[in-house]
Amino acid sequence: MGIAERKNRQKQALRERILDAARRIVMREGFAALSMRKIADAIEYSPATLYLHFASRDEIAQALCEEGYAQLLASFEPHAGIADPAERLKALGRAYIAFGVAHPQTYRLIFMEDPSYTGAALGGAARKAHVSEGGEGEEPVAAGEDATASSASSTTAAHPDDDPGAAALHIMLGALDELKAAGRLSAPADVSVWAEAFWATLHGIVALNLTCPVFPTAPLDTVLNLTLDVWFGPSNAGKASPVPAAKPAARPRAKPKAASA
Repeated sequence: MGIAERKNRQKQALRERILDAARRIVMREGFAALSMRKIADAIEYSPATLYLHFASRDEIAQALCEEGYAQLLASFEPHAGIADPAERLKALGRAYIAFGVAHPQTYRLIFMEDPSYTGAALGGAARKAHVSEGGEGEEPVAAGEDATASSASSTTAAHPDDDPGAAALHIMLGALDELKAAGRLSAPADVSVWAEAFWATLHGIVALNLTCPVFPTAPLDTVLNLTLDVWFGPSNAGKASPVPAAKPAARPRAKPKAASA
């Protein structure tokens, strides 16, 4: 092993130690407790050493978000091969909720702290093509703007170089695209709008459970199963039923008049 390779490995190992310490602090005390000095104390290095690897606490938070998206993607991947797209989306929904409940601090960091962390973790998926009259190029998604919607509008197919956040989104988009092609979505909205609405629904369930534990009175599984059935129809012998279109109410037939004597 050459000197350059050894130094590179040592640098990478220290970077991992920094992230590991930051992760433990966030899991134990929450993101608000995270500071460069506290991380430095945990790994017994000076704060100045941390700045050789990360420019700021925000950059560490973004790296942790990327890890969180990788975990979310890992929970999605076992369900990506389900043949029926509605059943696939139900499985993805359950995986999403399970991830949020099992990793509350990571979930809060990704989706409930700072929109810039979500955008940075999504990488290329968090940028939209914006061509002005002057011919300017790309601009990042503004703070508070939904990163999933901007990426979803571009394509529903995953790319080999997708980061974990974009790849997780594309798995969801692909299933919705199949439903739309089969005429199984009840509204003609763009697939990206459906994805945003479905993601928002799942996020609402997780957020209520994390931030307002006294509010939900029904078991989480009951709420989730009802939500998924409302979205995609109840399962029937392992196969999802199409979302039925609304039918006009049938008018009652007039009774025939009795013949006069």
